[in-house]
Amino acid sequence: MVKIFLNGCCGRMGHAIADMCIHSDDYQIVAGSDIASYDGYPFPVYQNPSDSTEDFDVIIDFSNAMAVQSILHFALARKKPFICCTTALDDATVAEILKASEQIAVFKSANMSIGINLMLELVKNATRTLYPDYDIEILEAHHNRKLDAPSGTAMMLAAAVQQEAPDTLEYIYDRHQVSEARKKNQIGISSIRGGNIIGEHQVMFIGDEETLTISHSAKSRDVFAKGALKAAEFMNGKQSGYFTMSDCIAEMIKE
Repeated sequence: MVKIFLNGCCGRMGHAIADMCIHSDDYQIVAGSDIASYDGYPFPVYQNPSDSTEDFDVIIDFSNAMAVQSILHFALARKKPFICCTTALDDATVAEILKASEQIAVFKSANMSIGINLMLELVKNATRTLYPDYDIEILEAHHNRKLDAPSGTAMMLAAAVQQEAPDTLEYIYDRHQVSEARKKNQIGISSIRGGNIIGEHQVMFIGDEETLTISHSAKSRDVFAKGALKAAEFMNGKQSGYFTMSDCIAEMIKE
């Protein structure tokens, strides 16, 4: 059984992960931390993770960008694997996470869905085959409470395109102030916010005679919770290094 410390346990994703673990024989949350309070969990919740004395195997972080450095320092102090699922991190925090991977095992992904991470591989294959003859546009949609735009996943998809493109691409987030024809080396990235959309992403490869669309739609937050728990199982026992969902999926495929 993988014993988990859950940071951000009182948020929507925290509740989804906690609910999934309650009746699981494979995962157990032994403690959590959050600035909010909640007494409905069978494990202790700390405002300051450093107050925890429980033993655990891995840390899962589903919090916010402002809280990541604190929980990363806790992971370093306890010498435990750190799974960062929080998005909209600034460059300094990303650099600190990468540096920490020299001392502890670190797992970082802007989207914990296994389906999204398989989508990344499809997008890479399509880019190698179709670019630059096809224009590439990315569309993402989320609920009206999401703070960052474009989503971290949209930027992951754009990075996957850039990885396979032979030249440097320009990200275009807003065309209404530009009065010119679309350039070949551009990726349009558009965001929609409304209602309770959990997460939808499309990458369109648009040619003169046809359009190929690779899309993913999350039906519930459980898909991200399941991915986070798979990552916890993957990271359990690792001492150091930097890992992503691609590494986790590669191990799943080997099994």
